[in-house]
Amino acid sequence: MTLCIGDSAPDFTLPNQDGVNISLSSFQGSRVVIYFYPKDDTPGCTKEACSFRDNWELFKSNNIQVLGISKDASKSHIKFIDKHKLPFTLLTDSDPCPVAASYESYGLKKFMGREYYGMMRHTFVVNKDGKIELIYLKVKSDNMANQILNDLKLN
Repeated sequence: MTLCIGDSAPDFTLPNQDGVNISLSSFQGSRVVIYFYPKDDTPGCTKEACSFRDNWELFKSNNIQVLGISKDASKSHIKFIDKHKLPFTLLTDSDPCPVAASYESYGLKKFMGREYYGMMRHTFVVNKDGKIELIYLKVKSDNMANQILNDLKLN
């Protein structure tokens, strides 16, 4: 099954950086950006997170929530947030990453001739009614936030 624009976004509940469970359904009535990323504080993931941080006021003023999801534990998320002054929520999707799998964002990857299972860099925008509005499977980490704002005609 492939997720498509217009599909209901798979609901989930995951712990945030403070260990508090956060559900997608709790954001009903707001747009939500869900971005899956491989690892806290690595070059591409930092660029992507800082892209959202640098555009945070536009997201916030348009009632758009941002949720970053990786396999990293809350302790790692807290360090990443503090180091880069990230104003949004990071969630932990532990192995075997059921939430990422439900968004087709966890699977076989190849790096330097090695195959392994990991988090894909994918981004989804969910509208106020819980339907998938935009899907990005080829993410440019340093420009993702701008691309979303452009596509939503908000900048």
